[in-house]
Amino acid sequence: MKFSEIISNSLILSGINKMNITELTEVQEKVIPLAKNGSDIICQAPTGTGKTLAFALPILEKIKATNKVQAIVIAPTRELANQIATDINKVSCDMLNTKALAVYGGEPIDKQIYNLKKKPQIIVATPGRLIDHLERRTIKLTDVATVVLDEADEMLNMGFIEDIKTILNVCPTPHQTMLFSATISKDIEAIAKEFFSKDAITIRVNTKELTVDLIDQYYIDVKEKDKVEVISRILDINDYKLVMVFCNTKKTVDEVTSGLLMRGFLVEALHGDMRQMQRDRVMARFKAGLINILVASDVAARGLDINNLDVVFNFDVPQDNEYYVHRIGRTGRANKNGLSITLVTRSEKSHLKEIIRYAKCDITQMMIPTVEKVTKYRVKKVIRDALDLTNEDDLVTKYVEKEIAKLDLVDASRLVTGLISLELKEKTDSSSIELISDINDRSDKRSTKMVRIFVNVGKKDKLKVYNLTDLLTKKTDLSNKEIDNVEIHDNFSFFDIPESYKTDLINSDIEYKNIPLKFEVAKDKRKTKTKSKKN
Repeated sequence: MKFSEIISNSLILSGINKMNITELTEVQEKVIPLAKNGSDIICQAPTGTGKTLAFALPILEKIKATNKVQAIVIAPTRELANQIATDINKVSCDMLNTKALAVYGGEPIDKQIYNLKKKPQIIVATPGRLIDHLERRTIKLTDVATVVLDEADEMLNMGFIEDIKTILNVCPTPHQTMLFSATISKDIEAIAKEFFSKDAITIRVNTKELTVDLIDQYYIDVKEKDKVEVISRILDINDYKLVMVFCNTKKTVDEVTSGLLMRGFLVEALHGDMRQMQRDRVMARFKAGLINILVASDVAARGLDINNLDVVFNFDVPQDNEYYVHRIGRTGRANKNGLSITLVTRSEKSHLKEIIRYAKCDITQMMIPTVEKVTKYRVKKVIRDALDLTNEDDLVTKYVEKEIAKLDLVDASRLVTGLISLELKEKTDSSSIELISDINDRSDKRSTKMVRIFVNVGKKDKLKVYNLTDLLTKKTDLSNKEIDNVEIHDNFSFFDIPESYKTDLINSDIEYKNIPLKFEVAKDKRKTKTKSKKN
């Protein structure tokens, strides 16, 4: 279906053409005709489905030539609010005296009050800042005909439910209400029941089609300490132009950014502790290609509209299932193929299985690029970059040539090899042995010598053999077959593991039913008739 079949305003169609959008997405086909008829709509659809135009186009067709606010769009983050306002202004670029304005926290309110005096017809706002303006009477909703709640699930997760109710209560009656969310929770159903008409229409977009057909999804088994090296290897052997790496915490964002910077990548961080000016600068550099890797937290990246993203890395398995859909939805947009790679530790395996069931998708295992393959690519890159810097008039070049002339051919070859080795060493984590032994093979090189371990929980704590083995396999790198001769006593337990795991386990921070576990090497191996894994 073409836009001209459901949009009658030629000025809006002109704006769509300037954005080089030719075909409607599924959510646009379903929402726009109903929205134009004034229906209240509840739409469940993930990020990257074209939701903004789905509600923006009907709003623009109904805009009247007045200086009153006629529509408000409420979004969870300043980034999303900015992006929605930008998209609306792009579509309405040929419509005189029609403008959308974003208002949000983290920016001086005086600046927003000045821009509000220019009489925008559409306000895109975060809940808290919109309430500030309503209390100051710098925004009036008396002429509002349409209210949109975008990313409603995220707003509720961030604690904005009371703010949303406050805003909806002061909106004039009647008005059209549209809600867009990745999931439909009980809280969302409660809001719909209280504030939507009885004839509200629910629309669902096929999540499976989005995550499976357009995005190639992979996971990699990896230790936590090897994650940065694994991402580096993949980046080294692929010519990706734009990359996003998602982390669960701000601290991890900073650590990953630092690790990739040390390896020579053009990378910057984006998280909630940064000021808005910093975040805007980072995004401008990313979109301009001055950096090609963006490491971000989920909240900071919410609403970012980035086209032509080559790959999304999940450095951590996302804490909420819907975040996975949001993250990978950054790639594979506009009917283009995308790629996502999730790094999974042993303790995250069960959560990954939950995500697969939730998203109804296939996530295929990917092997870590071998050390030989990565070294080959890294050497080629160093040589290529060195040749690109060659300049006959450069003072450094002149002195290098003089020194090289003093060497014979063998010495020159050794010199080049040594310089390349130094360069590679600087860009590799010196605390890691990844360039010497291959990550993929390390699990087979474990010591087979076994050691007896004591742990301070037993029958009185309702500990069973399967409880202990399940806890160890989830919280450590031990596999089930590496845990043997488990004995459960009243107040403590024993088990055998390969000696190479001993130090990591003793230093681990693991709890069982809120009891901190204390692991020690047993003084002697006791034989009893208690429950044993072998039995």
